[in-house]
Parts: sequence; structure tokens; C-alpha cells
Amino acid sequence: MFVLPLYDVLMVPGVNMYVRGEEFEEFALAPAAIHEDVVLLVAKEQKPRYAYTADDFYEIGVGGYVSAISQDGFVTIRTNERLQIDAVTVDDDATLKVETTPLYDVRDVGEEERQARLRAIKEALSDFAKEHDWGKQAMPMIENFHTIEEVGVSLSPWLAADNEKRYEVLTYNSERGRMEAIEQIIYAFIEVARASAEAMELQREEYEQNMREQALRRQIDVLQQKLDEMHPEEASDLERFAKAIEELPLNEQARAEANKVLNRLARENGTGNEYALLYDYMEYLLSLPWQKEEAGDIDVAAAETILNEDHYGLKKVKTRVIEQIAVMALRKKQAGSILLFVGPPGTGKTSVGQSIARALGREYVRVSLGGVRDEADIRGHRRTYIGAMAGRIIEGIHKAGVSNPVMVLDEVDKLSASYNGDPASALLEVLDPEQNSNFVDHYLNVPFDLSDVFFVCTANTIETIPAPLLNRMEVINFNGYTVNDKLAIAKEHLLAASYEQNGVPKDALVIPDDTLRALIDDYTMESGVRGLRKRIDTLCRQAAVKLAKQEEAPFIVQPDDLHSWLDMQPILHDHILSKKKPGVVTGLAWTQAGGEILFIETLFTKGSGKLLLTGKLGDVMKESAYLAMSLVKSMFPIEWEDVEKCDLHIHVPEGAVPKDGPSAGITLTTAIASLVTGRAVAPYYAMTGEVSLRGAITAIGGLPEKLMAAQRAGITTVFIPKENERDLADIDEEIKAGLTIVPVEEVRDVLEQVGIMEKDDTVIEA
Repeated sequence: MFVLPLYDVLMVPGVNMYVRGEEFEEFALAPAAIHEDVVLLVAKEQKPRYAYTADDFYEIGVGGYVSAISQDGFVTIRTNERLQIDAVTVDDDATLKVETTPLYDVRDVGEEERQARLRAIKEALSDFAKEHDWGKQAMPMIENFHTIEEVGVSLSPWLAADNEKRYEVLTYNSERGRMEAIEQIIYAFIEVARASAEAMELQREEYEQNMREQALRRQIDVLQQKLDEMHPEEASDLERFAKAIEELPLNEQARAEANKVLNRLARENGTGNEYALLYDYMEYLLSLPWQKEEAGDIDVAAAETILNEDHYGLKKVKTRVIEQIAVMALRKKQAGSILLFVGPPGTGKTSVGQSIARALGREYVRVSLGGVRDEADIRGHRRTYIGAMAGRIIEGIHKAGVSNPVMVLDEVDKLSASYNGDPASALLEVLDPEQNSNFVDHYLNVPFDLSDVFFVCTANTIETIPAPLLNRMEVINFNGYTVNDKLAIAKEHLLAASYEQNGVPKDALVIPDDTLRALIDDYTMESGVRGLRKRIDTLCRQAAVKLAKQEEAPFIVQPDDLHSWLDMQPILHDHILSKKKPGVVTGLAWTQAGGEILFIETLFTKGSGKLLLTGKLGDVMKESAYLAMSLVKSMFPIEWEDVEKCDLHIHVPEGAVPKDGPSAGITLTTAIASLVTGRAVAPYYAMTGEVSLRGAITAIGGLPEKLMAAQRAGITTVFIPKENERDLADIDEEIKAGLTIVPVEEVRDVLEQVGIMEKDDTVIEA
């Protein structure tokens, strides 16, 4: 009896199995003999003869005998039964010996069903074979299959099943189970083979396509080279990029990066996504203005003339700008601080930047930073991101096409931090003359020199600008325009621009000066002239409608006609009270739309000494109210004893409008003192100033706007902090006209002058 181990072979009873003669002799240590019994073991893994041990075999094998020996060296073994392998021993010469017990199968498949399953298998194999050129040679073999077991054993070398899966077929006791397992493996083989064939066909087609493409590209490269030699002006992209890298004055890092990307570009497929990204980068990098602009002569007198032509007023702003331009003219390069224009909307901050560009003969670029929350908006996106692009600073340079534009960074106070970083921190490098000569945009990934850029920043307030960023800029305040200023601006600039924009002839619409004043006083509420421009545009559009209807011109707009022309009611501004009342005092407030008067109303109610605050007051203003109450208690201890058991209610009208700031301190103190003493303050008095606990009045901001509000409301006397007296020199006489401005140092000075406190009153100092 011969014992042969087989690996990765499908073995079942009732079939012929073929083994090479040399393999047979290797394990049997003797040549095959006809009718000699054979036991076939299923090996768990393939090993040399001398390396097998008893544990290397599964517990079920197949018994059979040698039925034939062919002349080409194959031994045919006819299997007849499954065997339980009880024991395996390995002799000293590495021959295998086994002890076995026969296993009996359950015959649960009829002949009719067996043949039907066989026909289905043969049809599936025939259909698969017809799909291939070798199908004709395979058809006779398929037709000669008599059992499903024969099919499985014949296809064993090609089946997509591992050794364990093949052994699993042998473990079935029923013929049905074994047959279904073989069918499953065969059908899986057909599907896998069909998929593999399709994949190979696709791979072959792709390979042939790539080969054809490479051949065509080589031909194109040769032809393109010839064309480039014949027509240098029509050079290919790669040649164009290479020539630009050689000719442009790139810095060392930029040149190295450009050559690196160019080499990658040459290796890429021209239709791939990577090629497009690299191409866009090269186009962008090489289109930037790397050439330093020569410092030309600057005519300071001409620059001053241009600034005066473009803008009315703004004397201090123009003076500071001219100073910077003069320094640049002397040094022949960019010099001076980064200018930060701060002021209410519509006061001309952005347009002054345009005038600076015109005065210097430079390109103008505006970069809006309002609402920017991502650091990448400043520094750019890294090229690893899909849709990456350069930041707004480099994009502005790219748009300008020169290395020394005038760049206005608009609304720097509207920057905000997020999880994407802090754009305000990214601006630190941009606006620092010591660093911006080597500014690195993440998209470019190479340094770019920003030292020749004339940066101008604008903001409505400095409160929200981080201190490190504010420290790099010089603040220039834009005060609100007076009525006369607005009138002059409207006549010199706004009217002509609106006529041209709306297509209305100058002589077709007449807007007299008193109409313009009515527009300014009754239909706008602002520090700048943006709203005034909108109203004038409305008048021009109404005139355009009339002209289109062929109505008779000219149209003269009188002040009384504004309501119908604008289709809006006049804006109601607060005016002084008609009569005085204890506990009510007029204050002055600053808003982004300009100055306004503010009424502080106080009232005692029955209670337990609590302080009630209404009018949507901010935290700072609430603290001022508590401080004012404490101060009045200390100044009027006797009078306060009479109301100590009462609640003090402080209200600031227009309760829906948020109000905050310390400058209402003096107004709150005066209102409470008026209520406590029962002495009313005349309505023509107004005041502003921060109050300390010791009774001192300290400086405030927004003085010009507050004085304009007082003048408009009919106030005659305004109390301001002594520390702000120096600011009066910079305020137009028009604003101060008709006002008695009284600088004060202490609360007592105000109370004495409004009649609440007599000069000889005894006061307990805080």
C-alpha cells in the first residue's frame, strides 16, 4: 500500500486522479504498480517528504488503487471511498504509514437529478468557453464529463478555492452535500475567470492606449520642438514656463520652486488633474510682478492739488498724507508708518486711499476684510487642498500687476478669529516693514517682497482691533462733516457724479442750496455723506423717469417737494425739551451715524433703596449709574436721608437702542442730584464727561460729533471735560458757532453752574 500526501487538490471518491511518476516515487520510495492500493492524504501545507509530521494532515483522506501508468510518466489513481485517518506514522526513511477506517456515504441523489445538475454545469462551462479562442479545444473535454465529481477534479488546478475549502468538500457524508459544494466551487470559478478575463482585456486595452499615447506624445514633442524653433513666439507651455523662469528676476527660493514644479509638470499626463493644478500654479507664480518698480520722482505739490480736488475738508488727514508723500519723495522709496484711517462710514476713508494712488501715479487695489474669519484669506491656502488659492494680499498684488501699488485694507476692525485661525495675527507680518520683505503666502510657498506696497487701513473704530496690530499703525481720525462741509461736498462732487451715473443732464434737474440743506438736516442722519449721496441719486432717478415720459424740463426741487420726490418722511432728530423738570438732564452721545442728544430721566418710587436701570444700558453705563448715585449720596447726605427708603429709577429713552460708554457719568450725576434736590436743570444745558468717584470729570471721545448734535438740537451751553479743551482748536468754527462751551474739572463746577448747588453749599467730598 502506498501513502501519498497531496496539497491544494480537490479529492472525492469515484474519480480518476493523476499524479506525476516522479512525485509518486518520491513519497512511495518505489515505482507504481498496477492495482496497488493507495491512500491519499490531504496535507495542511506543502512540504518536502522528509519534513512531514503526523500533525500535518487532515483527519479524512481518500482510498483507491493504481489503475494505469502512462508512457509519459503519469500514474492514474482510481478513488473508491473516503477514509477516516486514525493514525499517521513517519518512518526513519520518511515514508508514511496510516491506520484507516472506511467512511460510508449517504446516497440521497437520484440519477435523474444527478444528470440534470451535470447538464447545467456543462452548459455553463460551454457558454464560458465560447467566449474565448481556446473554447473549441475545450468543448470535447466538457462533453466527455460523466459526473460532477469528474468536472471538479479536472478543473482542480484552476479553481478559485483554497486548500481548506477543497478539503471541506471531502467532509460531507451525503452525496448531495458534496455535489452542491462542488457546484458552488465550479460556478465561482466561472465567475472569477470571466471577471479576470474582462479585467485582463481592460488592462490590455489600457496598456495599448498608454503605449499609443506615449508614442504620439514623443512625436508631438519632436514636432513641437521643430515648431518652437520655427516660431519662437508660439512656444509650448513648458518652453514658455522655462523661458519665463530664466528671464524673470525671481528670488532664489522662487526660482528653485518654479524649476521643481516645472519638472513635475513635464512628467505629468497633460489631461490629469495634477497637471491642471501644477499648470495653474506656474501660471500664477510667473504672472506675479517680481520686477521691482523704479522709484520715480514724486511731485508733492501736484499730490496736494489732487487731494484737494478729490476731497473737501479733512485738513488734518491731508496734512498727514502729504507728510508721508514728502518723506517718500526725499528717500526715493516706501517710508513712513502704516496709516489707519478711523472714522464713521461715509467720511471718505476709502476714497482718500484712491486719491493717494492717483497722487503717486500708482495702481490702486482695495482689499475688503470685513467678516474675514479664516487666516487662509490673508496667507492663502496650501496647495494640498482642493481649490487652493492665494491669499487676498498676494491676489491684490497679482491684480495690480505691479510690486508697489497703493493697497487699501478696508474694515480691519471687522476681522474676527475662528477655529480656522486669527486673520488679524496674520496681518502682523503684512504690515510690519521689518518682516514684509519676505512675506510667504501658503499657496506660493516662496517669499514675496511687500516692502514697496503703500498700505492704508480703514476702520470705523479701534476698539475691536487687537493691540499688537494697532501698534503697527498710525491712527488718523476722520471726524464727521459739518452741514456746510456736506453742502460743499454735494455741490462740488456728489451732484456731478449722480447726474452722470443716472444719465440726467445737468440743466434738467435743479437742486438749490436750501434744498440740499433740507436734505442734510431732515433726510439724513450720519457723520459722512453716503446717505446724502443716496438721496441725491433718488432725486436723479425721479428726474430720469420724468424725462423718459417726456415731461417738460427743467425740474426744480424745492425743500417742500422733498417729501413727494423721496417718498419718505423727514428724520426726526431729538430737540431740547420745552420745559424743565427735576431729574431730567440732557446728555450727548456718539454713534457711528454721528452725534445725538440723550435724555437721562430719573424718578423716585416707594421701595427699599434699590436702583432700577432701564433703556438697554451696557455694563459700563450701568457702572456709571451706580457711581453717580454713590457720588450724589456723599454730596447731598441730608437730602438723601429723605429719599433713602425710596427706589431710584433711571431711564434712558429709546429703550430698543443699545447704549454704553462712560461719558454719560456727569449727566447721570447731574440728573440724580437734580431729583434729590428738587432743582430742575434748564433744557438748553447739555453735558458729557466721565466721572470718577472723587468727583473729577475726565476726558471723552467723539467731541466734534457731540457738539454738532448739540447745535442741531438747539442747545446753547455745553459742559465738556477740562482735558478736552485742547481738542477745541481742531474743531471747525462752524461747529462751535452758537454754542457756549464750558470746560469743567469737577462735578461741583457743573452743579453750581446749572443751579443745583450754591457756591457756598457745604459738600462732603468723596
